Amino acid sequence: MPSRQSTAASKRLSPDAATLRPAVRRKSAMLAGHVRKKLRGPEQETAPAEKPRRRTDVRLGLPALLVWGAAVAGTWLTPAVLAFLCSGLLVVAVLLLARVARGRKVRAGRRSFLTTTAVALVLAATAAAHSAVSSSQRHDGPLAEAAASGKSVVAILEITGPARALTLPGRAGTPERWSVDARTEQVTVSGKVIRTRAEFVVMGGRGWDNVVPGQLVRTAGKLRPPEPGQQETAILAASTAPGAAAADGSGAGAAPAWEVVAKELRERYVAAASFLPADPRGLLPGMVTGDTSALDEGLNAAMKTVGMTHLTAVSGANCSLVLGALLMAARSLRLPRIPAACLALTGLGMFVVLVGPDASILRAALMGSIAIASLAGGRMGRGLSFLCLAVMGLVLIDPGLATSFGFLLSVLATLGIIVLGSRIMDWTPAIVPRWAAAALAVPLSAQLLCGPVIVLLQPQFSTYSLLANLVSAPLVAPVTLLGTAAVPLVAWVPWLATALIAVAGTFSAGVAGTARTAAGLPGASLPWPEGAVGLLTMLLLSALTFAGVWAAVRPRQILRLVLGLHARTVSQLDAADSRLRAWTKPSFRRLRSPRSPRGYHGRGLEAGGRRNRLRYCTGISGRNPPWPQPQPHEPGQRRRRLLPPGGT
Repeated sequence: MPSRQSTAASKRLSPDAATLRPAVRRKSAMLAGHVRKKLRGPEQETAPAEKPRRRTDVRLGLPALLVWGAAVAGTWLTPAVLAFLCSGLLVVAVLLLARVARGRKVRAGRRSFLTTTAVALVLAATAAAHSAVSSSQRHDGPLAEAAASGKSVVAILEITGPARALTLPGRAGTPERWSVDARTEQVTVSGKVIRTRAEFVVMGGRGWDNVVPGQLVRTAGKLRPPEPGQQETAILAASTAPGAAAADGSGAGAAPAWEVVAKELRERYVAAASFLPADPRGLLPGMVTGDTSALDEGLNAAMKTVGMTHLTAVSGANCSLVLGALLMAARSLRLPRIPAACLALTGLGMFVVLVGPDASILRAALMGSIAIASLAGGRMGRGLSFLCLAVMGLVLIDPGLATSFGFLLSVLATLGIIVLGSRIMDWTPAIVPRWAAAALAVPLSAQLLCGPVIVLLQPQFSTYSLLANLVSAPLVAPVTLLGTAAVPLVAWVPWLATALIAVAGTFSAGVAGTARTAAGLPGASLPWPEGAVGLLTMLLLSALTFAGVWAAVRPRQILRLVLGLHARTVSQLDAADSRLRAWTKPSFRRLRSPRSPRGYHGRGLEAGGRRNRLRYCTGISGRNPPWPQPQPHEPGQRRRRLLPPGGT
């Protein structure tokens, strides 16, 4: 039993111990922090703390894939199978919604996933049904039969796109044939009137270059079926010039006023740029207004060789630049968020009308609208969600885009910029400017995902494509912004428009020079395997390129990885050596065991060597020599005795 004095002493000492515990904890924390700093090294100690990375929102990825896949299936499946598929999708959607409605104990995350999947299934059924209707118009019915038999027709068409010049390779001068996208209002075949809305492509001569989108025209010609994989119902080889007509054939079908103004502005812009040299004179209108009628064939071939064809006409990048410039201008005027968004959307709509309702332009415009709406609501950083919404909206409006390679390339390029481009920019060291990192990340990420699809269309590898796009990337923004600003000034202030066109033409000349220089280098275009082999090899090359970029911008991590692998290999070898020693040790003992006959040592391994070397023992004598002795001479031969010098 402890005495009363010791108990009192412990009570007196307990407050001191209580006061010492926090001090000990602080010392331990300081020591642990010092150890962690030593382990991190000086380069990590001085580096700023990294910001938490925003996670990519992939919740709309599944709905987008379902809608896209259903639209593709609608073009291939028979009506009976497609009806069964749509019914099955709707039944599954109803079951999921019922599960969400009855499940009170379902977690919030799972409830959101089930609801999103049910809505995606309903949208997929809608896309499949719409795609089936469009496909039936292309392959069944009187128009498809007339196109298959090559009959002559009289048609009333609504022009849906600008005229595109058809030039023969190696032939210069004014084009004589034009291609125009149109939609049928009324078709007369063998005295039978067919009223339907079908997509046509009209091939015509003089007069077809003056048509305007939205205009109703009457023409006559001969039908022929489209090429496999095309979205139009038939191709009409027009034998007459377009004549004005209304849907009932009684009056003139005038185009909308804004389409007429847009066409006049495009023509004036091409005329205003005629003072430029040959290359910028044809390239500048194509990069600004989408008019490639004056583009030189040699320059067009050079840009195809180095993978710069996306710059010969207006694409999603131009819409993004215009939208961003308008938004920055509106915010610089201290406009509120919603009015600035409305102003930017209005300017984007005017730009789309000026260029024409092309598939890539519509996709870029829709994505810009969603981005502006998210900005007005204060929710940014969800680029993948914007892309998924754009894909679902465009596929539901026009199911034919689901099987279009141009639409697929546009989506893959945007996906690469959103998913890979941001990561490449984050990997770039802080010493590199942000604009330089973006100039490298944007073309590289787009090319990594578009490369396998491009190989399927054109089995060749553009060696200098990344370098050419990287050099021309800083020149695209001045061409787009200055050139677009000069379009309305052509009619109002011609002298100012001429000055802007001259500056923009200088930058476009740099783009053309980059394309011609890269196309003239040796090995600019290399052959590549076709089909699935080419696709898989290009996927492998893209993966290796992505890994190479990561290794180039992260040398310290690569060094640590190599050192870690080396240390692990050494440890594995040491462990294997230890296991080998433990396995061979008993055999050495058995060689010298007392049970063996006296003087017999046998042949085996001996672990008594220096520096842990294994010695090979022989049974020639009891001396146990460490190395093999020379073999004895053959029997029957006597060894000759050597005599000393002078001996006999």
